Amino acid sequence: MDTAPHPLAVRQPGDAETLHTESVTMRLLIDAEEAHGAVSTLEVTMGRGADGAAPHFHTRSDEFFYVADGELQLMAGDRFLTIGAGGSALVPKTTTHAFGATPDSGARILIALMPGVQRFGYFRLLERIARGEATLDELAASQDEYDNHFVDAPRWWQERNAQRS
Repeated sequence: MDTAPHPLAVRQPGDAETLHTESVTMRLLIDAEEAHGAVSTLEVTMGRGADGAAPHFHTRSDEFFYVADGELQLMAGDRFLTIGAGGSALVPKTTTHAFGATPDSGARILIALMPGVQRFGYFRLLERIARGEATLDELAASQDEYDNHFVDAPRWWQERNAQRS
């Protein structure tokens, strides 16, 4: 007898939608709608030293990071960490955070937002911005919809720039 609260959600490797910016590739795995609100997941591959996400926070979801390959630089609140392949971190909701590949390494990471928020539209918007088809004003206007609230965190950029020097 199957007592699952909702149907199984599966994304086969060749079926994931893939988006690109200059130095980042995003594979959209399972979004909140498919997971009945439980989770929203994607795989992010960043080139050496590439920025993944500018400082931001979420009000409705914790964010889980698993580093599959390379090294990830993560800011979470006032902490700055380097997480190697096989490592992971859970950033609680409302915590300002940002991430990128370290200057000496690229990184391939799995990200999961729990509970899930419909986010694939957000990543499609980022790709359109990278192609010059959308504006940063559109990104700012979407913060509530995608629960991705940008903040000023000068220390993050100071740390990133110092490592690149």
